[in-house]
Amino acid sequence: MLRDYQPVDAEAIRRVALAAFAQFEQDFSDWPLFTTNVAKMPELAKTGEIIVAEDSDQIVGAVAYIGPQAPKPAFFDPAWPVIRMLVVDPAARGKGIGRQLTEECLRRAERDQAPVIALHTTPIMTVALPMYLRMGFARVREAPDILGVSYAVYVKSLG
Repeated sequence: MLRDYQPVDAEAIRRVALAAFAQFEQDFSDWPLFTTNVAKMPELAKTGEIIVAEDSDQIVGAVAYIGPQAPKPAFFDPAWPVIRMLVVDPAARGKGIGRQLTEECLRRAERDQAPVIALHTTPIMTVALPMYLRMGFARVREAPDILGVSYAVYVKSLG
């Protein structure tokens, strides 16, 4: 079940985000700094909408939808809505939760009458990146590396 984030969800979101990224510990040059930033995921609710996935009353995933014109990193066009921090608890993977969360972001972009939606990701994310490509996202340019890991910007046309 998907629903909008509530402030009471902050700790569960942090836990899921940290668990979701744990497999990448060897990839980032400064893991403590990276996890400090991952743990700030609930703060994205200040500039966007966090969507929460629940299974049996447990939060098992989340994503932030940052709408058109909302503040976002400079490597994105300011007019684009952006998908940020898609996370799924490792114990809940393989159930389509990531796809459901991404599809909800697409619905919100359409609600906002955006012609495209964007995200940035990295080839080390061997489940997420192929899912985005299957959903119609295409790589448009490099994004700045994050602690030694290369990233790129992907965009999907809507409508």
